[in-house]
Amino acid sequence: MGKLTTHVLDTAHGCPAAGMAVTLFRLDDDGRAQPLKAITLNHDGRADGPLLEGDTLQVGRYRLVFAVSAYFAARGTVQADPPFLGEVPLDFGIADTAAHYHVPLLASPWSYSTYRGS
Repeated sequence: MGKLTTHVLDTAHGCPAAGMAVTLFRLDDDGRAQPLKAITLNHDGRADGPLLEGDTLQVGRYRLVFAVSAYFAARGTVQADPPFLGEVPLDFGIADTAAHYHVPLLASPWSYSTYRGS
């Protein structure tokens, strides 16, 4: 059974991004974003369970939005006003509903990277 998961690592402090807010959207054919789920990452920087799985995991385009600047502000990290990174949106596609799609984010107040994990 396929599923969608996420995980965020705070590369500025060398730890999981516990407490970061993440919102999942489904993108329609016109690119409009329909909200599906909003979560707060746990102590390990992960969602407590899959964001989508079973019948809720459908072929299509999706967006995860990570509240990077709010997370670093809550940690007391000094940021510019406005911060260099506010929210980080990641658009991706799901083509195989039997597969595991893991979307990790490595983030600092000044940079981020992602990849399809396992």
